[in-house]
Amino acid sequence: MSRTATEIATQPACWRRAAGAATAFEGLPEPGERVAVTGCGTSWFMAIAYAALREAAGQGETDAFPSSEFPASRAYDRVVAITRSGTTTEVLDLLRGLRGRVGTLALTADPNTPVMAAADRVAVLDWADEESVVQTRFATTALAFLRAGLGPVPGVKPVAEAAVDAELAVTEPLPEAVVGAEQWTFLGRGWTYGLALEAGLKMREAAGAWTEAYPAMEYRHGPISITGPGRVAWVFGALPQGLAGEVARVGGTLHAHATADPMADLVRAQRLAVALAEAKGYDPDRPRNLTRSVILSP
Repeated sequence: MSRTATEIATQPACWRRAAGAATAFEGLPEPGERVAVTGCGTSWFMAIAYAALREAAGQGETDAFPSSEFPASRAYDRVVAITRSGTTTEVLDLLRGLRGRVGTLALTADPNTPVMAAADRVAVLDWADEESVVQTRFATTALAFLRAGLGPVPGVKPVAEAAVDAELAVTEPLPEAVVGAEQWTFLGRGWTYGLALEAGLKMREAAGAWTEAYPAMEYRHGPISITGPGRVAWVFGALPQGLAGEVARVGGTLHAHATADPMADLVRAQRLAVALAEAKGYDPDRPRNLTRSVILSP
């Protein structure tokens, strides 16, 4: 078993620990604050998911940006940065530029990195750190931590229930039609759009797979043209009315776990990425052209 597969399987326990840690942590965004959430790659997609969850919880306006595209002229009460390594150049540059202007919080897996000094407050989730280059458990644990800090969110399960769903997602066989497909389109609405983006990225990173990701209601406005026999439309969360019939009409395969927590369904996509990588003879722990952290030259 690859290290990535091992780390994927530990996510239910990591989420439970994150939920407990969030209740004791001082420094999470307060209700009513105007917040921006940032990161790069996978961390940006988790930022997108958290921003939508926070607004759904009624806690205040929340935006999400990749760190390289952060609108420095906008006024926020707090900026939250997600960085597994704590060394990503764009994140560190942003946090240093915000110093003294706005309160900042960073989530990281490594307490011995520059982010500790770059942010005003740091939540260290070192139990969710990874050996694999490909992010799986740290990203979802960071989201579980932030999600738990929101309290109840209408229509969204508590993190403890999400962990129960993830235990099933870790063990149940993946559908043959999904494993054997040639193309996958991931779809989500609200906070699950960030998960759809992350699923597509995971498949590209680990397996070099042909994937796309869109807001679910945008699927019929063009992206459906790519679907057909041997291709999958994978929906995170509730299935939009009529979409199943549209996928069937064009001969595609629909994958949807509407009753499962969407983070648990992301675990399935992570497992699929590893399975496809291994089938191709790739090393999912060390994907082509990638490093654990992007550190740019001065």
